[in-house]
Amino acid sequence: MAVTRSIELRTEVPGPRSREIAERKESVIAEPLGLYVPVFAAEGHGALITDVDGNTFVDFMGGIGCLAVGHSHPRVVAAVQEQLPLLAHGLDFPTEIKDEFVSVQLDLLPEPMRERTKIQFCGPAGANAVDAAIKLCKIATGRGDIVSFRGAFHGSSHSALSVTGMVSQKQPVANAMPGVHFFPFPYAYRWPAELHPETCAEQCLHYFEAGLKDPLGGLPRPAAVIMEVVQAEGGVIPAPIEFVQGVRRVTKELDIPLIVDEVQSGCGRTGTWYAFEHYGIVPDAIVASKGLGGIGMPIAVVLYDEELDLWSPGAHTATFRGNQLAFAAGVASARIIERDGILDNVSELGDYLTAELRGMQRRHDCIGDVRGPGLLIGIELVDPQTGAENPAFARAVQRGALEHGLIVELGGRHDSVVRLLPPLNVSRETAADALEILDLALADASRAA
Repeated sequence: MAVTRSIELRTEVPGPRSREIAERKESVIAEPLGLYVPVFAAEGHGALITDVDGNTFVDFMGGIGCLAVGHSHPRVVAAVQEQLPLLAHGLDFPTEIKDEFVSVQLDLLPEPMRERTKIQFCGPAGANAVDAAIKLCKIATGRGDIVSFRGAFHGSSHSALSVTGMVSQKQPVANAMPGVHFFPFPYAYRWPAELHPETCAEQCLHYFEAGLKDPLGGLPRPAAVIMEVVQAEGGVIPAPIEFVQGVRRVTKELDIPLIVDEVQSGCGRTGTWYAFEHYGIVPDAIVASKGLGGIGMPIAVVLYDEELDLWSPGAHTATFRGNQLAFAAGVASARIIERDGILDNVSELGDYLTAELRGMQRRHDCIGDVRGPGLLIGIELVDPQTGAENPAFARAVQRGALEHGLIVELGGRHDSVVRLLPPLNVSRETAADALEILDLALADASRAA
């Protein structure tokens, strides 16, 4: 195999020790969403993971976007080690590292937002922050309905699942949170030809605006609209700028808080600290998690406009909201990203990867679309004859990539989109290795099809 710089495969994949552990754990561990990778990790550094059999892989799943600066970044590890003997769990005690974390997060906001923004610490996952943001907006407005978008993924807790579009997760759960309404999201690649894909953003915005303003439309003015400006789990679908700006205009006109979910797209993933900055809007609330902890330390927050700050102390609580180790990791990670110019790397490597993938698309007719932005990349795999989603082929590509030394995730409709979420500081050499492996996996899967 030509790829040699980053990858070292000493056994078949999965190796004997991984298979042995798999046999022991199958009866007791439930693996969510089919994300299970059949190798057992021993250690990770940067963009690489080594398993218990000594095989080293390029990890472009990246904890589903948690690893902003990669596995075990030494400066972030040092910051956590320095904090650990001092105080690990501070609940709501004010501490120096918590104050520093807050200051850093506010400083990373666009300048007009800094003086008006409050921060709420939640449970350690993005879904907890989604729950909190929904509760915040319901209390502030006195209203109860929530508007979301088709294709959205906001988490798997009860209320977060209710505003998520994934039917397979929702269907088995009776009595979901009531009052949730889904509107179309502009997905030009899958827009019916007879409806003119080039105008799908305009059509979706018209439907959204008419639905909220029609006095006979049946929808009371909602407590909030929640939106990902880039649908991540939904298949890496960036919203057109005119759609996002139109949603912001309509919600402003109707005094409806706009929650932007940046759990996966935030913390530098798209080349700006938050993805909404590409769109020139100011949301009322931002949900953030994942990359905030730098190396996967668990933390989640809601950043919101002070006008919404109408809930009482203790209205939203969570035991692990005072994770001092996560604060230390978050501060260290944000400073590394700023000091080392990592956002520039995100933009440059994102452009490089998408350009190379589009070149690959010309050689592989199974690639229907390649989408960015930054280092949040989706490759939609299709049946070359019909253009339909091709989940079996996508699974074959994922497995083939693993066997050659690359870990990737699937998402989108029917899990037909290969998603790439490398560390933000990934090197060009490692990115080139990943591309070469993906090319091999595509070719192998095509020959076997």
